[in-house]
Amino acid sequence: MMVPFVKATACGNDFLIIEGMYAPADLAGFTRQICNRYNGVGADGVEWLFPASDADVRARLFNADGSEAEISGNGTRCVAAYLASEQGKEKFTVRTAIGVKPCQLMARDEMTFHFETAMGKPEIGDEFSVKLAFREVRGIPVSVGNPHFVVFLEEFAPGWQAEAAEIGGHHDFKHGINVELVAIRGKAYIEIRLFERGVGETQSSGTGACASAVAAIAAGRAESPVQVQAPGGQQLVRWEDEVYLRGPAQILCRGEFFI
Repeated sequence: MMVPFVKATACGNDFLIIEGMYAPADLAGFTRQICNRYNGVGADGVEWLFPASDADVRARLFNADGSEAEISGNGTRCVAAYLASEQGKEKFTVRTAIGVKPCQLMARDEMTFHFETAMGKPEIGDEFSVKLAFREVRGIPVSVGNPHFVVFLEEFAPGWQAEAAEIGGHHDFKHGINVELVAIRGKAYIEIRLFERGVGETQSSGTGACASAVAAIAAGRAESPVQVQAPGGQQLVRWEDEVYLRGPAQILCRGEFFI
């Protein structure tokens, strides 16, 4: 059996986009197989596309470990870029597990598409401490449709991934959580590192950028709009009636994967 795919990236956060007509019975198992970076194509996750009655497309996101996630801001933008490359329109709606997300094309350069996505209203909790093996870490819980724990720090210590993984798997978070480490560089500029549920360290995250910016604004450390710098690139987050995420998505290649 052959499964055609498109690979796209949003600031280094890479996804495979596959039409649902090619979906095998075991979506989780196949996703793990094709996302493997040594024996598969390699990606942070797969956006499976299906028809939708109230949107241009319905996207089901499976992480590289086979777990299904509520949404990915970058993945949704990659889906919009895929649709734009196929259809030539400038506005798309993508139904995710947490609702329909409008995506507006702002600019295009060859196969790189710059979209702004309306991400919805965030939910912010009170800051609290998580007790780890060697110390306690304080953070702010934020939901932008999926859960995040935002930790402010001055600089990123070597080996931060181990501590972030411990936070992400902590018993306080029954269903796991996305972890963002945030360094404030100015009122309109922050730098982040990410450790995502079901993936691990990633070069970027759309919802992670939103959660980090929202936490920084709510704590009085930043003002909207906020430039969010991740290792893979920069995105712009503005928080008005809801949160809006702007950034690039690039179509990298097309191919066929053999089962």
